[in-house]
Amino acid sequence: MMKNKIKLVACVVILSATFSCTNRKKMSVAASAPGDTSKSVSDTHIIPAEYEKIYTDVERTTFQYFWDGAEPNSGMARERFHVDGVYPENDKNIVTTGGGGFGVMAILVGIERNFVTRQQGFERLQRIVNFLAKADRFHGAWPHWINGETGKVKPFGKKDDGGDLVETSYMIQGLLAARQYFLNGNEQEKALAEKINKLWQEVDYNWYRNGKNVLYWHWSPDYDWQMNFPVTGYNECLIMYVLGASSPTHGIPAEVYNEGWAKSGKINGQTTKYGHTLHFVHNDNPEYGGPLFWAHYSYLGLDPRGLKDKYANYWEENKNQVLINHDWCVENPNHFKGYGENSWGLTASYSINGYAAHAPGKDRDLGVISPTAALSSMPYTPDFSMLAMKHWYQDLGEKVYGVYGFYDAFSETANWYPKRYLAIDQGPIVVMMENYRTALLWNLFMNAPEVQQGLKKLGFQSQHF
Repeated sequence: MMKNKIKLVACVVILSATFSCTNRKKMSVAASAPGDTSKSVSDTHIIPAEYEKIYTDVERTTFQYFWDGAEPNSGMARERFHVDGVYPENDKNIVTTGGGGFGVMAILVGIERNFVTRQQGFERLQRIVNFLAKADRFHGAWPHWINGETGKVKPFGKKDDGGDLVETSYMIQGLLAARQYFLNGNEQEKALAEKINKLWQEVDYNWYRNGKNVLYWHWSPDYDWQMNFPVTGYNECLIMYVLGASSPTHGIPAEVYNEGWAKSGKINGQTTKYGHTLHFVHNDNPEYGGPLFWAHYSYLGLDPRGLKDKYANYWEENKNQVLINHDWCVENPNHFKGYGENSWGLTASYSINGYAAHAPGKDRDLGVISPTAALSSMPYTPDFSMLAMKHWYQDLGEKVYGVYGFYDAFSETANWYPKRYLAIDQGPIVVMMENYRTALLWNLFMNAPEVQQGLKKLGFQSQHF
């Protein structure tokens, strides 16, 4: 199940354990002085020698999920990959729109890291774009799941059989980065950029308002608006509103952002844990902040460094969410085995009893570590993230690491080490690790003129303009 549908993960089972608590002295220290620390973030970082080999290997193997592991007809990322070949829902050929968008960005990383040639990357992206142009769309928006062999929608649920604007926005985020990458290339590359431009301009963000000052997640040709999910913050969906405001053909006015996403200011609220303050009310978990993918998905292309509007400083908000998540795991109040400064990170992923939106909190922390949580947080907490990466890679080894990088999740408490992957977890690892190295995807996406205009329309400030 896709993690950005955490609405479906309403009930979770609390796991009990009796292992000793990790020494709290190893938790992060809150900043001694207020301020925007993003101003000190460089565009490039040299990975320390003790980590560089591991860092590159993690990037390379995780990239392979979107290369060797892709669905062959569409070229897109499979929703999931199970090493044992067992797919209870017979969905090996199902591709995912959101995870596919992350995969588009991962392919750009692969080109820049010389994992594949520019021509190979171009040809794969051309196949993906051609597939997307023929696949089912609903007022320009793709469905959550698509049959990679036919391009037809696979319903995510009974009434969720049409357009998914959140998933579509993750795809568009990736496609715009690719457009910018090939915009001034050879004639074939310019033609690809123009195809991407056409797909982007056909997404009718204004339609998904349903006549109101808010964006709706879904629309179905059979069930109309019956899913009835107006998207309000704060969660993982900021990018949808940014792209809605940026659309040159079906743009939304700023009122939709302010009244819908920001709930006329009610998005704001203050909570402090472990010395780190959140200024957003995080949906479903306001005390500690949501699953860590909330600090990742919208910010794979949307650069949080120096990003501010009247509601938040987004770099500080994201970094503090990560630090709270890290410190919760280090404190380990549920006494789960293995938690500590070198093994942390709670987010939505596979779980012992299926799938869960793991997050800090007595009822939300189930003893399951999801490597994507710490690895995709590399720009925010590089020291903590690299420490966990090295421990998992060197000490846990094949228990947690395979052909496409770290497996989706594991639990030392339950002795649970499934050899399974999800596109939506592998993609942010590649992208955010490269963003920490070179800011590649941040610079590409933020260079799109429509994005800059959309952000300005919504009252954002950014170091990119």
